[in-house]
Amino acid sequence: MQEREEVSVYFSINDAVSALRQKVSLIGVITEYTLPEMSRGTDWFCSLKLMDASYQDHGLVINVFAESVDKLPLVRSAGDIVCFTSITINFHHEKVIAVFKKSISTFALFEGKSSKSFIPYQASSSYNLGKLDIEVLTSLRTWLLNYQLDSGISSGRRMLLLKLFLLRGTSESILPLEKIRDGKCFDLVCKILTVREVSKDNWMLFLWDGTDAPPLSCRTKLNLELENPLPLQLEASLLPRDVLCEFPTVGTVLRVIVDQASEKLVFQPWRWVKIIDLVCEERFGLWCGHLKPSTRVRILSDEDITVIDRQRIYADRLPTKWDRMPSSALPWPPQITETDLGHLPFATLMDALTCSEVCSLLAMWCLNYFLKVQRLSHFFFRKLHTSFLFFSMAINLRLSRNSFP
Repeated sequence: MQEREEVSVYFSINDAVSALRQKVSLIGVITEYTLPEMSRGTDWFCSLKLMDASYQDHGLVINVFAESVDKLPLVRSAGDIVCFTSITINFHHEKVIAVFKKSISTFALFEGKSSKSFIPYQASSSYNLGKLDIEVLTSLRTWLLNYQLDSGISSGRRMLLLKLFLLRGTSESILPLEKIRDGKCFDLVCKILTVREVSKDNWMLFLWDGTDAPPLSCRTKLNLELENPLPLQLEASLLPRDVLCEFPTVGTVLRVIVDQASEKLVFQPWRWVKIIDLVCEERFGLWCGHLKPSTRVRILSDEDITVIDRQRIYADRLPTKWDRMPSSALPWPPQITETDLGHLPFATLMDALTCSEVCSLLAMWCLNYFLKVQRLSHFFFRKLHTSFLFFSMAINLRLSRNSFP
């Protein structure tokens, strides 16, 4: 493919949506993008939603087609900037969309407002940077400095929606992990903590949103645990401790199985995403998520309304003693023990496992017991001549005896 000629004019998105059935070139800010997937033919495709100063409320969707995944735009972050040339504006299902045709269109991806570089981190082989590209890039980055990115929502409308969001909650399809149900499809806004290969071309996502998933019943008999114990985690091997120590210590970490190696390219750790049409099920008394053929993933900005709300919920839980406890623990059961340090905040099992003073914990203790319909499993590792230290405090328990008449 020959190098493209330097573009003489870039359309604003507001002007582009009026140029139906015409080829246009434009530069915009990426607010959302989806996972690569196979088209009905032999191509791969993905969708990007763009906005600029002229078109802030809705965004323009561009469908990109390519022969392989690595030739699609692999966006690093919402808020990055993309340059498209020779894309066609169409009207489809009562919506204006743009189509990137692999034979004539080109693209280039640039870092967003935090960068001053004009070198694309990914581009079509025929793309070459022009003077006009630099001018439009500079203008967009300057505009972004005073704009809070939120999937194409203007700052004034964003504040109104944030107030309504806090008063009414999010849409019915978007659920936090604390409200999921076995076998029910839902949308999840969460952070990807890590991505691990569990077998050939099979990957596992570790997702978190700051809330606690509902407890599950364990349908097994306690006397069978010695001969055929239930697995303690869905992954075949334990995560490295340095990875585990980066996890938040409050909130459920949901395991989600991904069976397409190509999709792993898009799942990058520590990104906030919206997973559309996710389903969870009980497996060995643990929650397990699955991506369906209809599942879509959108990468979100840290300034997205739902992301801000999830972060707020988590931040509110940390300083208080009771909010660190899972919601399923309330109302609080009768206390059968007392501690000399009752004023200290509750610690989660993740607090113990990631504590710097228990890094040499090697052998395993296992305590399985049933409380109502919940299975509570606590596993600690200890080796001979190794003592278990919990936050360097000696916690002395004394029995609280009931008095009988």
